[in-house]
Amino acid sequence: MIVKPRPSGTGQMRRALRGLVVLVAVVFVALVSVTTVNGQRGGVFRESRDHPAIRYSTGQTTDAVTALESAVRAGDVALAFDPATGYLHSILAALNVPIESQVTVFSQTSFQANRINPENPRAIFFNDTVAVGWVRGGDVLEIASLDPSQGVLFYSIDQTPAERPEIQRNDRCLACHLSWDTLGVPGLMTINTLPMPDDPNAYAVGWTTDHRSPLEDRWGSWYITGAPPALGHLGNTTEPTEYLPGGPSVPAPEFATLEGLFDLSGYPTPYSDIVAMLVLEHRNHMTNLLVRIGWEARVASHPRPSAESTREGPEIDLEDTAEELVDYLLFVDEAPLPAGLTSTSGFAERFSSEGPFDGEDRSLHQLSLDGRLLRYPCSPLIYAAAFDALPADALEVVYDRLWDVLSGAAAEPRYEVLSRQDRLAIVEILRETKTNLPDYFLGDVL
Repeated sequence: MIVKPRPSGTGQMRRALRGLVVLVAVVFVALVSVTTVNGQRGGVFRESRDHPAIRYSTGQTTDAVTALESAVRAGDVALAFDPATGYLHSILAALNVPIESQVTVFSQTSFQANRINPENPRAIFFNDTVAVGWVRGGDVLEIASLDPSQGVLFYSIDQTPAERPEIQRNDRCLACHLSWDTLGVPGLMTINTLPMPDDPNAYAVGWTTDHRSPLEDRWGSWYITGAPPALGHLGNTTEPTEYLPGGPSVPAPEFATLEGLFDLSGYPTPYSDIVAMLVLEHRNHMTNLLVRIGWEARVASHPRPSAESTREGPEIDLEDTAEELVDYLLFVDEAPLPAGLTSTSGFAERFSSEGPFDGEDRSLHQLSLDGRLLRYPCSPLIYAAAFDALPADALEVVYDRLWDVLSGAAAEPRYEVLSRQDRLAIVEILRETKTNLPDYFLGDVL
């Protein structure tokens, strides 16, 4: 988990090495972090991203960014350039990404690392399937988009004025976004790094977290606004900290807004909302699980050339993968949240207002924030086009396992966390709002 840079004779070289070390350490730590932080390890996709069944680099794409790029190229959509923020506001509007989702991170974990620091944090904005990264003064705007079949695609747009700016695929992002922590597929992750001392021999330490991680292990080198008093977490501090996942809780400074922490010029909001951060952590890993099972199903059903027919490939067990996905989808291992969390930016209200709604005005987007994230613990990514686009055999095992758990047929003790009231509410919502739901979802919930 530790990478040590060589001492440098100049301050400029030292800063460059420190930035590089953070990136290298984070990638290396990604290989072991899930076991450390979450106490469990799932499987990973073990084939090439350009396996003939996948063709990640060359396959046809139909995601939201592909559609936007085509519209811009055709002149049907115009992207406006702002001197302070470039194409940020125009891209957010075009992709329906809410400004209220802004969260900020000051670790140097982007290919624009040399511009990121506590006085100039990177801002991330997101919806269920798209994320946009903005660095003030940066050369490019970074975009990640979930394609229904090709997984998470990475794009960038040059932050220079143009009549029809180009949105281009950017696979440089895969240096960090393709690892064990993304389950072996190009994916998303929430990285935590500990602030480093101003010492050329300092060590870089980092790991990833999701909704299963204890709060005290989360948000290193992130700003967090709206956290309740006395909540222990690793955010909001730029001071060097000695901590390893699972250690004692570290008291964190409490900020209602980002005002006074750094110059907010250009930032769309003065918030790095705790509720937005919680949702982002969930959806990042959920996205990877969807991509992984889809890719595994495609590889498993892909015919091998006759010359390779006797070769043994990596074993793929879709039922195991589906069980892992469903457990996460239903928040079975969710770390408990403190009661009474509030959203400072308005993100919670906006997220909870999203549908689809059933006849009782219930939605899987509705938040609880009183001990758990969602009012009805089932991920809204079940509505993502990538879910419906899963190969038939993958969709079948996912729905089978989902019904086993929701109906009460799954007897494993870990599912006792889901009350019958919760399970029944989720089933009733899905019956009215989820297309192509199997007929057996009309059965009784025990």
